[in-house]
Amino acid sequence: MTEHDTVLLVMDFQHGIVERLGNADVLAAATRAVDAARTAGIPVFFVRVAFRPGYPEVADTNQGFAAAKSSAGDTMTEQSAATQIHAALAPRPEEPVVTKRRISAFTGSDLDVLLRGAGAREIVVAGISTSGVVLSTVRQAADLDYRITVLGDACADGDPEVHRVLTEKVFPRQATVIGTAEWIDTVAA
Repeated sequence: MTEHDTVLLVMDFQHGIVERLGNADVLAAATRAVDAARTAGIPVFFVRVAFRPGYPEVADTNQGFAAAKSSAGDTMTEQSAATQIHAALAPRPEEPVVTKRRISAFTGSDLDVLLRGAGAREIVVAGISTSGVVLSTVRQAADLDYRITVLGDACADGDPEVHRVLTEKVFPRQATVIGTAEWIDTVAA
């Protein structure tokens, strides 16, 4: 167990998603958060979305992933370059990379087991997209009784207004929403 009860979750910062979003600022904020967590001895867990070849995890009734199943070829499979954690973040060997099969980082993964193994009581969240993995993970983490901090500038969405509404109005009901610089100041203290 570490001296911290906090874990930084860096979610869906994988090549295909980061490159499609095209927002260098969010990648830079996530990189600063990862560097600060490592310096402070806070565990960093990475989360990615990927499927087995042929997408056996995706039912035809799944509106979110059925299109990928029928048209993405192998771009969303576990071995694809598009599903690997972005090179700017480069997970270290001791940092778990969790593969999820749904929107939430918890669903279809061993994330909760890893967090409990790390003694985590609080998660700090960075992710793409705010309306996808961040929203779903924040809601499920709240139901699992984790304290939650969302790094607002280390999250992004294809729709900036959706990002704003979630970070300013929805997330504060279940999480603390702060900027990466402010969070870094608290862990460096």
